[in-house]
Amino acid sequence: MLLGTVLVLLAGILWSTVGIYVRSLRAAGLSTWDITLVRMSVSVLSMALYLIPFHRERLRVKLKDLWIFAGAGILSLLCMNYCYSESIQVSSLAVAGTLLYTAPIFVMLMSLVFFREKMTGRKLLALLLAFVGCALVSGIAGGELSLTPKALFLGLGSGFAYALYSIFGRVALDRKYDSWTITFYAFVFGMAACTLLADPGKIVAAAVADYTLLLPMMLLGVTTGFAAYLIYTIGLTKLEPGRASIIASLELVSAAVLGAIAFQETIDLSAAVGIALLLCAVVVLNVQKKK
Repeated sequence: MLLGTVLVLLAGILWSTVGIYVRSLRAAGLSTWDITLVRMSVSVLSMALYLIPFHRERLRVKLKDLWIFAGAGILSLLCMNYCYSESIQVSSLAVAGTLLYTAPIFVMLMSLVFFREKMTGRKLLALLLAFVGCALVSGIAGGELSLTPKALFLGLGSGFAYALYSIFGRVALDRKYDSWTITFYAFVFGMAACTLLADPGKIVAAAVADYTLLLPMMLLGVTTGFAAYLIYTIGLTKLEPGRASIIASLELVSAAVLGAIAFQETIDLSAAVGIALLLCAVVVLNVQKKK
């Protein structure tokens, strides 16, 4: 379980660096869908360069199981990006971020139904600590923020879509698919759908006009794309989906620290308390009960 916890934490840290790369790409005029397509395309290419020459057997899947990878790629990866991006447009970043991390609630509820996980007092406590911690880190708990029905719907939609990756990933793992296989095909389906929504020509034109954009493009796909999701998927083999989802919420902690280091953003008392609560949630989940 310790290895699974470390892997999921590492995935969260990698995900928290998204803003660093997105900031430079947005400045170049790329849209949310364009950036999403870059992330998925680079991820698919990176994995293909490894799998095709060295582990082609991991590319074999049964046609009857394609719905699992399509669900992970389109219903989870793509929908999460859309809902989260739109949520930011109609509400604050604090609200959007907190609603995104309602994902553990959805994961636990769905896991009760699909995987018959037990809802223990420890999980409930960790869930409460994680949600309150996320609220404090984002600042929503201490502010006077109004929430429109549209903002609420989109924010919860991003959390639900985020949670679906854990569910589809667990289903694929139960069918004996490798972590590489799951991550690769999820991104393939997500990339294919995103191509219909983005402007590939605009992406190429931006890269040609400023070749320095190639670095953030590559890092966005390699670190926050295939590496983070691959590590998270491997972590799912060691942890229950509900537990993994709560641990991954520490991404907010990493983002706060990176913001302070890279952009001189301050961490106030409320955020510090939230960080402490998130750390407590991880401790509660991982302290073994004595027999």
